[in-house]
Amino acid sequence: MKDFREILGSDRIYVFDGAVGTRLYDKGIYINRSYDELNLVAPDLVREVHEEYVKAGADIIETNSFGATRHKLLPYGLESKLREINVAAVQIARSAANEETFVAGAMGPLGIRVEPFGPTSFDEAKELYLEQAEALLEGGVDLFILETFSELPVIEQAIKAIRELTDLPIVAQMAIQMDGNTTFGTSPEQFTVELDRLGADVIGLNCGMGPNHVLTALEKMRPLTERPFSAQPNAGLPRDVQGRQFYMGSPEYMATFARRFVQAGAKFVGGCCGTTPVHIKLISDAIRSISPRQAQVFKTTKPVEVRDLTPEDVRVVPAVERSNWSRKVALGEFVTSVEVLPPKGCDAVKTLDSIRLLKDHGVDAVNIPDGPRAQTRMSAQATAVLVERDIGIEAVLHYCCRDRNLLGMMSDLLGAAALGLHNLLIITGDPPKMGPFPDATAVFDIDSIGLTNMVSKLNHGLDLGNNPIGTPTAFSIGVGVNPGAVNLDEEIRRFEWKVEAGAEYAITQPVFDTEQLTRFLDRIAHVRIPIIAGIWPLVSFRNAEFLHNEVPGVNVTPEILERMRIASEKGKDEAREEGIAIARESLLEVKDMIQGVQVSAPFGNVKYALQVFDVI
Repeated sequence: MKDFREILGSDRIYVFDGAVGTRLYDKGIYINRSYDELNLVAPDLVREVHEEYVKAGADIIETNSFGATRHKLLPYGLESKLREINVAAVQIARSAANEETFVAGAMGPLGIRVEPFGPTSFDEAKELYLEQAEALLEGGVDLFILETFSELPVIEQAIKAIRELTDLPIVAQMAIQMDGNTTFGTSPEQFTVELDRLGADVIGLNCGMGPNHVLTALEKMRPLTERPFSAQPNAGLPRDVQGRQFYMGSPEYMATFARRFVQAGAKFVGGCCGTTPVHIKLISDAIRSISPRQAQVFKTTKPVEVRDLTPEDVRVVPAVERSNWSRKVALGEFVTSVEVLPPKGCDAVKTLDSIRLLKDHGVDAVNIPDGPRAQTRMSAQATAVLVERDIGIEAVLHYCCRDRNLLGMMSDLLGAAALGLHNLLIITGDPPKMGPFPDATAVFDIDSIGLTNMVSKLNHGLDLGNNPIGTPTAFSIGVGVNPGAVNLDEEIRRFEWKVEAGAEYAITQPVFDTEQLTRFLDRIAHVRIPIIAGIWPLVSFRNAEFLHNEVPGVNVTPEILERMRIASEKGKDEAREEGIAIARESLLEVKDMIQGVQVSAPFGNVKYALQVFDVI
């Protein structure tokens, strides 16, 4: 067996295993017992999990000892078996490993508050880790992995304990939250510098959040250390369902990010909660395309693309054949659309009557938002079906990730295809806290990038597991983009990923600053797809203030705010006319740079939107 320290300086990328606890849970072990005790009472089951990950392509497997410290074993009456449990954990993992597989001794947080936030002293914490580390060393680990830590002082005691016993390599991983920091507010930049100082051989992230947040943090960490990085995110964000945690990020989604982790500097990639051998298999395959593995011989070294998996008997519908909207976008023709909100109740007559005006005026499509600002309205999908069936104008269905898990999204999309809907605008969705029911549960299994991947798969006749679905869907795939994003670099990075995932056109947030749009278009020239500009006719100064201050991503310039203020002082009609004039000016300024326009109908009045089109 090679020395793990020898591989730290190599160019090859290595794959960790996925979640041991998730697999044990899948196999019928419920969360009301000690998973570490299974090393003694169900060693064959633990070995089976390790063998699954080795077979999937993991180079490093972690011992089933994450919670095997005295304090965490105490509630189960197992503290006297600490040494036995940890030694067995190593022996079981070793029996499942092959000659090329490393065994990492897994150690996690203590589950108690340490000074200055609790009664446990640093010395006491270190003693708890010394006890576990001694047992793991006795078992014969190749390295240690400290994972899911939120407090720097606690992981520091774990590192010090190990260093008192051995110079074996240490992988030190922190867990971050939605804001990019640990639960104690420590930033990636802070803990990277500190873990480097403490002598961690590999610095990384695991658990906490899904891959997107981990990638963002890695990019912040990269300039601050020469140490190798590791990344083992959860399979998406955890969802609590009646006390049980579910992670719905698809293997394909995780594999896509694994390559991005490597591009961001990670040398070790794998998975945490919710990841399974299927995830690790696709991650391993994806990494293999970047770092060929010497242990096995494969037929191909290129990344697996959706088109490579398309069943032989499936004909992917060309964009020009999917819908009139899709045809015009694909052929480079200028498209027009108006955004109309779904009705608040179940009676859609007034909404449909207003949309009938759009057809009469030759507008190409009506955009149907999906619960904007987390408001409760008729479903966008039902509204889109009514529009196409009763009015005969094409709908562009906004579809967001907020309200549905992966299974629901798959069902919705297959149903939309069966109902004859073909045009999608994929968005992540506004969180419920923005709306009238802030305590409503958001799902967000995946974001708009992951959903774009899903729709692209469906268009190739595949479900999320790459299983054939028969007749493929024929969706025109649109995505949202914000030229006025506060973090424009991140917005452009996400746009690049959306294009990579299969986006075919993009619709911007409402454009009031045309110079801002011009600069943005220059920045995305290398991944340019058809851009449709959002235009919003203002109706009053208060309307302009609201959009500027309360609608995410909308930036109304000071000049326009002043124009609307002056007009509003003269009266409602003057303010409305000024808003329409501003919208017309904006459209004329950007018309030659874009491939279409989406005009919002303020307060549902499509007549105002139609007046904007007069200039074209």
